[in-house]
Amino acid sequence: MRRGWFLPIAAALGFSFLYAPIVSLVIFSFNESRLVTVWSGFSTKWYGELFRDPQMLGAAWLSLQIAALSATIALVLGTLAAVALVRFRRFRGRTAFAGTVSAPLVMPDVITGLSLLLLFVAMEGLIGWPRGRGMLTIVIAHATFCTAYVAVVVQSRLSDFDRSLEEAAMDLGASPVRTFFDVTLPIIAPALVSGWLLGFTLSLDDLVIASFVSGPGSSTLPMVIFSKVRLGVSPDVNALATIIIGIVALGVLTATILQLRARPRKRRA
Repeated sequence: MRRGWFLPIAAALGFSFLYAPIVSLVIFSFNESRLVTVWSGFSTKWYGELFRDPQMLGAAWLSLQIAALSATIALVLGTLAAVALVRFRRFRGRTAFAGTVSAPLVMPDVITGLSLLLLFVAMEGLIGWPRGRGMLTIVIAHATFCTAYVAVVVQSRLSDFDRSLEEAAMDLGASPVRTFFDVTLPIIAPALVSGWLLGFTLSLDDLVIASFVSGPGSSTLPMVIFSKVRLGVSPDVNALATIIIGIVALGVLTATILQLRARPRKRRA
C-alpha cells in the first residue's frame, strides 16, 4: 500500500518542482502590476509593451536568424562528420577527428567562447576577416558547437542503418551519390530534423558563448533578457517567455497529433 502511494506522490512533487515556476511565470505575465510578485488584476498590457519594444523585437529577430543559419550549417557539417565516422572505420587521424567533433560536447561554454574570441581576433589581425564581432561571428561560433550535437544524433541513426538497402540500389544501377540522396537521406531524415531542431534550440538559448563573440548592435535575445533581469524581472519578459512556451507547446502538440494519425496507417500497411 505504501509503495502504491509513493510513486504518485514522488511524481507529483517532481512535476511540481519542474513546472510550478513555468505556470507562475505564465500567470504573472497577465498581471496588471509592474511588480511580478504582487497580483493586482488581469491585464494584457505587457504583451502590448513587448510588441512596442524595438530592442526586444530586434534581438528576437536576430536570434531567430542566427539560430536558423547556425542549425543549417551544423546540419551539413555534422552529417558529413557522422558519415565519415560511421562509413569509414579506418583512416589516418580518425581518433583525432572523432575527438575534435565530440570535444564541444564536454567543453565548458566559457572556454569555448574565450577560445573563439581569441581566434576571431587573431584572424582579423592576420587576414582582416571577420571584420569586427557581430552576427557572422555568432553564427560561426554557434555552428561550431552545434555541429557536435548534430553529429551525435546522425551518427546514432547511421549506426543502425541497413546497408543492404544501399547495396540493392547500387545493384540496380544507381550511383553512390544518387543512392545517398535517394535512399540514405530519406531514411535518416527524422534524425536530420531532430539534429536541426536541437541545433536551433541550442543556438537560440545560448548566452555565454554569444556574449564573448558578439559586438555592438548584435545582442541576441538571451543577452537582452539577461541585461533586463539583472535590474529586476520585468513583466514584458514574462510575456515574451509565455509566447515562447506557447509556440513550443503548439509544436509539441502538432507533432503528437501527427504521430497518432500516422500509427493507424502504418498498421494498415
